[in-house]
Amino acid sequence: MTPDLRLIVITDRDLAAPRAVRDIVAAALVAGAPAIQLRDKAGTARELFEQARALGEIVRPHGALLFVNDRLDVALAARADGVHLGPDDLPIAAARRAAPASFLIGFSTDDPEQARRAERDGASYIGCGAVFGTTTKAEAAHERIGEERLAAVVAAVGIPVIGIGGIDTANVARVAAAGARGAAVVSALMRAADPSTVTRQLLAPFGG
Repeated sequence: MTPDLRLIVITDRDLAAPRAVRDIVAAALVAGAPAIQLRDKAGTARELFEQARALGEIVRPHGALLFVNDRLDVALAARADGVHLGPDDLPIAAARRAAPASFLIGFSTDDPEQARRAERDGASYIGCGAVFGTTTKAEAAHERIGEERLAAVVAAVGIPVIGIGGIDTANVARVAAAGARGAAVVSALMRAADPSTVTRQLLAPFGG
């Protein structure tokens, strides 16, 4: 069964402040967000575990998915639905061997060949970007792959490709038009004055 990844809400405590991430996530879930990804680069393993368990309590009643960024150990310990890994994290094949069969594994790449390799190694989906640039990852600050590159990755694999990077309500339809199965967003929701309305607008091009 293909997971519902039309919108992955990625958390960021700094962008959400002074509001609590939990409150923004709750509003997005009520509006239909199907997946939440816990991302906290500064958090310790214990802090991430506690955050994941707390998020799980509000995610599960909505039937949504919970992912943990980077940390397979935390994701498994917190009984999350999946993990999202980058090129410098644990290899996909190793993560797949360590995880249950139903566990979802995402992988970040904008390279069609790397995407094909990740699919062969057991990735469940590809996070592809930064499509329109990003302000939340310093290492990708000048990256802007555009819709053509996104479409090339979509064409290379059979698993879902999720666009990420600078996606908001003004350009999300272009991500869908490139063939992506969904969008992953940080700023567009963490900074939103009305997260529920923004969630519905982000879902719309993907049939949400």
